[in-house]
Amino acid sequence: MSRYDDIINLPHYEPKYHPRMPMEERAAQFAPFAALSGHDSAIKKTAERNEEEFD
Repeated sequence: MSRYDDIINLPHYEPKYHPRMPMEERAAQFAPFAALSGHDSAIKKTAERNEEEFD
């Protein structure tokens, strides 16, 4: 008997009073998040400087 044999075939939990969020809305809630704000512009500036140096 493995460690999770008692729970492996149980049905997925469905809440009674809180309906599941649709997949479209679930993905959309993370869309505006940018972990590294300004990272794209810093990479672009670095690339432009490197191109100027090597041209």
